[in-house]
Amino acid sequence: MELESKAKIRFKVTRRIPALSVSETKMFDSRAKAMKQLDEWLH
Repeated sequence: MELESKAKIRFKVTRRIPALSVSETKMFDSRAKAMKQLDEWLH
C-alpha cells in the first residue's frame, strides 16, 4: 500500500498470521525495500 504525506511517499507491507490472530506491519521509504520484504514473507 502506498501512503503519501506532505513531504514523502511511504510504503506499507502487512502480513497476517492467522494461527496467532495477529498481523505484522512494516513501513518503508522505498518501493524496492517494501517489495523485498514482501518477497521474503511470501517465500
